[in-house]
Amino acid sequence: MAQIDVNDLTFYYEDSFENVFEHVTFSIDTNWKLGFVGRNGKGKTTFLHLLMGKYEYRGSIRSNTSFDYFPYHIEPEYFDCPAAEFIDKLKSGCEQWRVICELEQLGLDAEVLYRPFGTLSFGERTKVMLAVLFSGENDFLLIDEPTNHLDWQARELVKKYLQGKKGFILTSHDRDLLDACIDHILVLNRCTIEVQSGSFSSWWENKSRKDNFARVQNEKHRKEIAKLKEAARRTGQWADKSEASKIGYDPIKEHDHNVVSGRGYIGAKTKKMQSRVKQMERRMEQEIKEKEGLLQDIENPSDLKLVSLRHHKNLLLSAREYGLGYAGAGTFLFEGLNFEICQGERVFLCGANGCGKTSLIRAVLQKTEREVCGTEQMEFMEQGLLQTASGLIVSYVSQDTSFLRGSIKEFGRVRNLEESLFFALLHKMDVERSQFDKNMENFSEGQKKKVLLAASLVTPAHLYIWDEPLNYIDVFSRIQLENVLLSYQPTMLVVEHDIKFKEHIATKVIEIGNCETPD
Repeated sequence: MAQIDVNDLTFYYEDSFENVFEHVTFSIDTNWKLGFVGRNGKGKTTFLHLLMGKYEYRGSIRSNTSFDYFPYHIEPEYFDCPAAEFIDKLKSGCEQWRVICELEQLGLDAEVLYRPFGTLSFGERTKVMLAVLFSGENDFLLIDEPTNHLDWQARELVKKYLQGKKGFILTSHDRDLLDACIDHILVLNRCTIEVQSGSFSSWWENKSRKDNFARVQNEKHRKEIAKLKEAARRTGQWADKSEASKIGYDPIKEHDHNVVSGRGYIGAKTKKMQSRVKQMERRMEQEIKEKEGLLQDIENPSDLKLVSLRHHKNLLLSAREYGLGYAGAGTFLFEGLNFEICQGERVFLCGANGCGKTSLIRAVLQKTEREVCGTEQMEFMEQGLLQTASGLIVSYVSQDTSFLRGSIKEFGRVRNLEESLFFALLHKMDVERSQFDKNMENFSEGQKKKVLLAASLVTPAHLYIWDEPLNYIDVFSRIQLENVLLSYQPTMLVVEHDIKFKEHIATKVIEIGNCETPD
């Protein structure tokens, strides 16, 4: 057992206006299975990088354990090489036979190690990196969003694997994964940091109770402050009126008025009332001080908006005995696919990693003959029929964010987005206004994904195609997205492995290959 002690930690990026961490102190145990949660951009990945020694900081982080971090950074030149040739560069001393054993547990054949890494699907790449990570024995693992790009079967395998580990830090927004795997939780709230024992659900239940109590107390303090202000105002008016009455008197109306004794009495009365005003002001200051901070960590997701178009045809997309593969590969990813998407339907594609879900999306995009950022033209071999309605306008969210460059303003101008609405949506999704002038290369993955999602929401379209939109997206933003889609009911084609999101949003599920969804 070892401790990781964080004392008076302060850290900021050079181009940042605010500190990511400011005088932060807490301790965690390396025997804990620690879940790490918080909104996008709050510093979860940054903290893991600080543990890895990637950045300089003020304060101290003390630990005598060695760390390993997921996901690994894959150098561009490795994408043309099979993973077997460079896994030892990702993890020192990594043995290939151990990686193969882990791949088997993750439901993947060893042959993926001998294919060029760049030809693997995002899910296959994730599994290869997890297999390398899990092939060690003594490292304390820092696992950052391991289920992104994974199908539900692989997520279940990762869940089962982590249940048998001794200790780790797991950053995730997958509530099912956290509940199954962790025994402690570290939370980056809006203004505070807390560590407590238990699962995500137990923390969420406690947070809900605390938030409700804070709202009640805040309303109580607000009313008390209003009463004190009104009482202070009235008492102040009386004191001022009394003070003014000391000066002069009317000898006809006040013929028995004793100037000296009268002024003394009035002065004492005025002083007493002024003292009462000061007491009320002190009470107001105390009430305001107690009120401050009550709502600082409460989450109140704002309602989002969506700008959709209505097509003159009801049937927007259809497939008849459709098969798809890559030219030159000689084999099809899938065959005999049949489905239709009509206006108002939200269709989810279901299937294992590598079955062709993203390839189908690319084929649909190419059929619309519309250039979409983040996609490249692919040479496919096809059979059967894939048809789109004429003049179909598509709004697309890619699972890849690596193409995002420059500032948000530049991004919006290139896409001809209505700037005020685009920025308003980003702000409602908790992207701070200070981020708007920064380069997106320095954004967290969650913030980058929010840029793509906000751009899609403000793009007028007949069909919204989202490829794994929730990767890296925090729980609160997922709730916002569910609400806006249920409210506006756009026509959608979606690939997403979040079971709860699919249950809430999908009107139809299309299975590609062998897809058995969990109960």
